[in-house]
Amino acid sequence: MAANSQHIIALLEKYASGQASSGEVDQLFTLLRAGNHDEEVVSYIEHHLKTFEPSTADDIAFWKSRLEGGAQKITGAAGMETGNAVVDLPTGIPVVHRVHFLRRWGWAAASIILLLGAGAYLWIRSAKEETRSSPTLAQNTHIPPGKSGAVLTLADGSQVVLDSLGNGVVADQTGTQVILQDGKLAYKPVQHNDSELTYNTMTTPHGRQFQLTLPDGTGVWLNAGSSIKYPTRFAGNERRVAITGEVYFEVAHNANMPFKVSVNGKAAIEVLGTHFNVNAYDNEEAINTTLLKGSVRVINPDQNMVVLKPGQQAQIPLAPKPVSSKTQAIIKVINNADIDKIMAWKNGLFNFEGASLAEVMRQVERWYNIDITYEKGIPDISFEGKMTKDVPLKDLLVMLERSDIHFRIDNRKLIVLP
Repeated sequence: MAANSQHIIALLEKYASGQASSGEVDQLFTLLRAGNHDEEVVSYIEHHLKTFEPSTADDIAFWKSRLEGGAQKITGAAGMETGNAVVDLPTGIPVVHRVHFLRRWGWAAASIILLLGAGAYLWIRSAKEETRSSPTLAQNTHIPPGKSGAVLTLADGSQVVLDSLGNGVVADQTGTQVILQDGKLAYKPVQHNDSELTYNTMTTPHGRQFQLTLPDGTGVWLNAGSSIKYPTRFAGNERRVAITGEVYFEVAHNANMPFKVSVNGKAAIEVLGTHFNVNAYDNEEAINTTLLKGSVRVINPDQNMVVLKPGQQAQIPLAPKPVSSKTQAIIKVINNADIDKIMAWKNGLFNFEGASLAEVMRQVERWYNIDITYEKGIPDISFEGKMTKDVPLKDLLVMLERSDIHFRIDNRKLIVLP
């Protein structure tokens, strides 16, 4: 066995037992992702998976599908059967002994994370030492995750459901072809037209996300429960669109035609060419504009404005506290915003780092197209962790149930129990 493989196996042992330091965890993931190992490492992990003995029947049900083909995730071998996406695990993952409800499964849990078979790691901050679960509830909750899809409303008010359409021309809008290609919508001018501007609106219902390219080449990504209204061609001295929900922009640079975004009629953003994300759901606490690249000017309804630098976030409260109007008019700027967390939705992830139960449930509600209520108020619980968004609702509920959070399901309504 090569010395490097021996080192990896030593790190695996420490990781699985919960004794690895954060630096050792970082090093282990780096080595595995880089492929710096041989078949001995894969065989070693497979051996532990084969000898894994879950303590209960629900343990078997939860891990069975994730254990199959797990080792091939490292080697990239053909023939594995899994529908789960691979996650590029970030550095700085905390020591495993903090992963409260994954420690119980030892090698199975550790190997699944290492092999990226489950595409998830999640834990909860809790003062409780023991967890209860209701596996039957989650196993019988057959609600799939969200997917790519949207509804396009054309200038004449007719609507086109984009979920199942094949590649090709979707519509012709006053000299501009609307083209669907590989699940993305784009606009291609086919003739010069000086007629009055016409507008299209793209809407993503709950349980859907979509991507389009505007007529000027600007890239737009819509999260679930969002919309954007835009002209089928840009003319004049500005490019203006209107959005709701959550939308990420990569704006094509044009110094002679600034790009302006109206957000829920409650805020405005002005740019020349930049990358930024806007979260403006009505049930969130604020309109959050986060700048990744370039520069933007954010304006609130009182015409107060701030100019953001990359890495900053502007927050405009949706429901200000009863304070002076002067205080309410201030746009709060957050330096060093958590870009990974903010952009997780676009990258196919849930990022629950520091999130309250209410925040987590709002994301779940939008992605799985369900209604969530609380039987006796919202428990004061906060989370840490990440997981891919391609898992069925039942899998997510199993993870939460093992953290002493309980539910009742009534069709597409989820009731959080005390």
